[in-house]
Amino acid sequence: MNDIYAYTAPEIIARLGERFKEYRQQSGMTQKSVAEKAGLSVMTLQKFESGTSRDVSMTTIIRLLRVINQLENIEAILPEIPESPYSGKAKDYAVKTQR
Repeated sequence: MNDIYAYTAPEIIARLGERFKEYRQQSGMTQKSVAEKAGLSVMTLQKFESGTSRDVSMTTIIRLLRVINQLENIEAILPEIPESPYSGKAKDYAVKTQR
């Protein structure tokens, strides 16, 4: 995904589906086994992997990542924001001025 902002939401979902398929195949799992373990229909997984699904819920993504042992990568979606070195000082100042 070069310039992610150039893609529509369905295009991003299609690319994620393609990438998921690669991970699934690399892990040696069939669509049927992944779908069963994720609690999804095989048709849902087929649509996701083929890029024909227009909308995929976050719950579905989490279930699928869990099955292929990639759930820790969900952190990449919204990583924690590092604390600013100034945030502690601002908090201390706010507490002192409220007294």
